Amino acid sequence: MNTASFRLRFFVTLVMVLIAGVIGWQLWVYYMDAPWTRDGRVRADTVNLAPDVSGPVVQVFVRDNQVVKAGDKLFEIDPTRFTLALAQAQAQKLKAQAAMQDAQRTAGRYASLSSNAVSSLSRDAAVSAALEAAADYQQAQANESVAQLNLQRSTVRATVNGVVTNFSMQPGDYVSAGTPDLAIVDTDSLYVDGYFEETKLRRIAVGDAATVTLLDGGPAISGHVAGLAAGISDAERTPTPSLLADVNPTFTWVRLAQRVPVRIALDHVPAGTTLVAGMTCTVVIDKR
Repeated sequence: MNTASFRLRFFVTLVMVLIAGVIGWQLWVYYMDAPWTRDGRVRADTVNLAPDVSGPVVQVFVRDNQVVKAGDKLFEIDPTRFTLALAQAQAQKLKAQAAMQDAQRTAGRYASLSSNAVSSLSRDAAVSAALEAAADYQQAQANESVAQLNLQRSTVRATVNGVVTNFSMQPGDYVSAGTPDLAIVDTDSLYVDGYFEETKLRRIAVGDAATVTLLDGGPAISGHVAGLAAGISDAERTPTPSLLADVNPTFTWVRLAQRVPVRIALDHVPAGTTLVAGMTCTVVIDKR
């Protein structure tokens, strides 16, 4: 083997080793330091709707997985009882109004009489009766408003724009006030949580541009960092009845970096992209 051939082979080998080193270093930086993660989740706020009044359901206006807008009717509770309660409240208001007007006229007549014709005690009693009658009338007005509100609330409406999910209500079902019976995924609140290793947080700041790629391989979604979680659960520490810390006495030598949620606000979702809360995605932070 001559010297020229040896030098050429040595040079080629050296170049290949350098290229491999650079590629290995870039891969190390990309996987260990670059702010990206494949552990991302599409998330959205879920509204658990509960009726404000109790009763049997007489009409259901939506079905499972239906898109609704804020204000749309969802289901109606039998309004008969609330209609009758409103009629009773209106009658009580008219009765209280008549009593108030009578008491006010009596008090006015007592006030117009001289002190020789009527005693101050009778005059004061008439004024007090008029005030009590006015208070009763105001109470009757409030009762009427409550009855009217209950009648309005017998029809349950959507409070947000979204999609009805896991819904199986049928006419005849009995619903109770304060018990959730329907869930709506708020489509206006869709965002992404990227679970980044703690070693990469120093490269992430609020406002940084972000690119989200869904697992289905669709077009990328642009967004930005909206915030970083202020804390995560500590599995090594549990509460105790004595309020003292119960710390795990064992220590695992192989320590994995904790993952911290980073919220990504979505700026532009390409047309035709379907976002479902819970979908998996890759999140890349663009520091440029």
